Amino acid sequence: MKAQVLKTYDEQLTAERWVTEENVPDPTIEKSTDVIVRIGGAGVCRTDLHIIEGVWRPHMDPNGNALLPFIMGHENAGWIEAVGRDVENLKVGDPVIVHPKITGGTCLACRRGHDMHGVGKFPGLDCNGGYAEYLGTSERNIVALPKTLAPKDVAPYSDAGLTAYRAVKKASRHLLPGERCVVIGAGGLGHIGIQCLKAMCAADIIVIDKSEASLTLAGKSGADHLVLADGNEVEAVLALTDGAGAEAVIDFVGEKGTTTKGIAMTRAMGSYYIVGYGEDIKVPAVDLIITEKNIIGNLVGTWAELVELMALADRGLVNLATVEYRLADANQALNDLHNGKIHGRAVLIP
Repeated sequence: MKAQVLKTYDEQLTAERWVTEENVPDPTIEKSTDVIVRIGGAGVCRTDLHIIEGVWRPHMDPNGNALLPFIMGHENAGWIEAVGRDVENLKVGDPVIVHPKITGGTCLACRRGHDMHGVGKFPGLDCNGGYAEYLGTSERNIVALPKTLAPKDVAPYSDAGLTAYRAVKKASRHLLPGERCVVIGAGGLGHIGIQCLKAMCAADIIVIDKSEASLTLAGKSGADHLVLADGNEVEAVLALTDGAGAEAVIDFVGEKGTTTKGIAMTRAMGSYYIVGYGEDIKVPAVDLIITEKNIIGNLVGTWAELVELMALADRGLVNLATVEYRLADANQALNDLHNGKIHGRAVLIP
């Protein structure tokens, strides 16, 4: 099969090309519960850029370059190509979306429903992923798609959408009508999160972004207030919240100062949800004690939450803004993402 292969890390992201198209062996059925998916769409995520620059190396490749060469791609959807002998309720040709973490299902985390914390592999991060024509995975990872949804249109939901949904689900459980939720970053994750908030709670949604185009997308996605990130966004949020700050802040950026600003615009006893990453969170302990603010991390989501998100998409309550690229143009997609040219999500199509 054809695949886009990462052969070396690039800490400064200055190389002309990051992945190389090669013919590699097709994945095979090794266990009776294995599934092979013919890729219909593979999302291009900022995490892929972080993988290229080596941010994930201490976690996924601690022995240096042992992981390389390697196929990225952790947001995948397509059609069933082959199944193991013990796979039930799936047949060749079924359209599906793939939960990103492959687990055995018997560890304590899995039995409690926390799939993303279970023992197993994460294709596209620590083993070969979906920047290819085919992907090997497990029956446990498969979510059947409703007839209304095509694989190429939903692939980024398997990570970006699922991560945004999980953070919003946590926030929506305490957000009441008339309260405020700030969304920092209205791009690939943010525009999904805004729609999920609109569908799941009655809070006023304040969106912050440095891009006018992204703010326009945020408005179309359901934002109630749009704030340009021009250095005065904390003051703008405080003005919109009677000086108290928002009950919830969801930070889809997590770098270039957004963590400090995000916590500053969170009201006392409010919650700051960190989703994006790239810098350290530095808060004096006494400040958290006095204000009783919560800082909450968010990692992907569960298989059940991916089913829930597909239900929202099936009803038309959540829609993805996507830009399609051929698999052969993976480097162009990665460069466009790196240079801020994509408003929404990029999807590679073999």
